[in-house]
Amino acid sequence: MAIPAITPYAMPAESDLPKNKVEWKAEPKRSVLLIHDMQQYFIDFYQKNDSPIPELLKNITTIKNRCVELGIPVVYTAQPGDQNPKDRALLTDFWGTGLDDDPNQTRIVSDVAPSDDDIVLTKWRYSAFKRTNLLELMEEQGRDQLIICGVYAHIGCLLTASEAFMQDIQSFLVADAVADFSLEEHKMALKYAAERCAFTTSTLQLLDQLQVSEDSSAVATQEITGDLSLDELRMLIFELLGEDPSEGLDDSEDLVDRGMDSIRMMSLVEILRGKGAEINFMQMAENPTIADWWNLLSSQKVLA
Repeated sequence: MAIPAITPYAMPAESDLPKNKVEWKAEPKRSVLLIHDMQQYFIDFYQKNDSPIPELLKNITTIKNRCVELGIPVVYTAQPGDQNPKDRALLTDFWGTGLDDDPNQTRIVSDVAPSDDDIVLTKWRYSAFKRTNLLELMEEQGRDQLIICGVYAHIGCLLTASEAFMQDIQSFLVADAVADFSLEEHKMALKYAAERCAFTTSTLQLLDQLQVSEDSSAVATQEITGDLSLDELRMLIFELLGEDPSEGLDDSEDLVDRGMDSIRMMSLVEILRGKGAEINFMQMAENPTIADWWNLLSSQKVLA
């Protein structure tokens, strides 16, 4: 009746994503980020150092940082401890009495903990909409897209996406920013969502969509024009990394290992687009070296 211990499994990759039935695109001005039930109680059923947990925590953190940067509201759900049997109702039949009223169980894990500006909703049922004011919050802000991360994919995450659909809200289930009881159930949730009620995406694809949506305004703030040389590309990278150019940088070095995280990489994409490059985040993330990026740009009219 309680949640079973969860055997480690590999987080689904982009190649594992099911074919979506719709072609929705996440837009910052329409979106809300939902971080679903990332409480210590639920995460403790995993082996924290084994997949899918490290990927889950990293990807949720990356998505949240980007959403905060873009002014996208961040909402958490969290179940209370020692729930009254009347409140818990049929959940008890399936899952037992639930969380104790103990911070070691009820707290949201520190890796993705909410800030003072985030909203934390008390969660009572599978769907994050049930007995909460999530719908009202979205309507008040004129937002009709919901980005969903967290646990568990085939239960609360999927049911929230399904109810969002019934409220005419486009939901985006981030395949590698949710986790489940098993890979089989994880993939089942993604397939059902893609075919019935939501748009399934990866962290990289979502970040690219959000970056593209903000491209025109982001480029305007950069105020960068003119051609680009290889040396100028190197200097841009040094600036984004906050490093002294005198330290040197090998053109074949993996820039992710050097500290080029997704936020910095997206900033570079925006700068390069401002110079006329037709590139996206995913192209650069696939081969994060100066040499590969220069080859990517070499066929375009942005070189000096």
